Amino acid sequence: MAIVETEHSDGIMVVRMNRPERLNALGSELRAALGEAWEEFRDSDSEVAIYTGTGRAFCAGEDMKETLERGKTRAPGTAGGSNPFTEGTLDKPVIAAVNGYAMGGGFQLVERCDLRVAVRGAVFEMSEAKRWLLGGYAHGTVGNVSHAVATEMAFAYRFTAERLYEVGYLNRLVDPEDLMPAAREMAEHLLTLPPASRVNTLAIMRAMRPAPSEEIERLADRLRDHGAKSDLMESRAAFAEKRKPNFKGWDDPADRARTPGLE
Repeated sequence: MAIVETEHSDGIMVVRMNRPERLNALGSELRAALGEAWEEFRDSDSEVAIYTGTGRAFCAGEDMKETLERGKTRAPGTAGGSNPFTEGTLDKPVIAAVNGYAMGGGFQLVERCDLRVAVRGAVFEMSEAKRWLLGGYAHGTVGNVSHAVATEMAFAYRFTAERLYEVGYLNRLVDPEDLMPAAREMAEHLLTLPPASRVNTLAIMRAMRPAPSEEIERLADRLRDHGAKSDLMESRAAFAEKRKPNFKGWDDPADRARTPGLE
């Protein structure tokens, strides 16, 4: 079976991650296949995509085991080649149909979608704080919810789909058997719109998403180099080995007092 399944029907393309034995974790093979799938969508006659997963998870995020084996890191959701979805170059709407866990990089994939449907009981987590620091996508995510909710997200608290629906992050909350019908219903509505209106409205709505200031981005860049990078690899190793991590913190305790501020 293909690691990413695609199907086209009546102007709608379904992109389904199909690595259920690893909770659709983003290993190199899956990343590459996703890049090809989104190029297929870009070049196809389908005008709306539904993004979903097979099994208990939408996407569990980075494949920690593979990352440790390879000794390198990549941004979640990227492959060695191009990926129009993660690069933000698609002018067609994408609907997330979240069938289960959406963790770390999986949360990022949901965030990049234009509309979001999730099953009751799905679990979401912005996991970056457990590893190192918020990724760039997260800066935009936390701008889309209240500061109180954003703070929970930033500190890697887990959210149920019910909670995210209550705070306005999800568009629909459905029973598992209704996930794809609900996503397809939303896609079919988009197809009733004049093509130019759909494309132009999508561009406007994406431009309206809150974005972090340049000052915040500069602060994040400085903080990425401030701390103990050994804790990043330790967190990944502990996750892969299913044990409690042994964090060491700053290599030099005095560095804590020199934490960069917003300048």
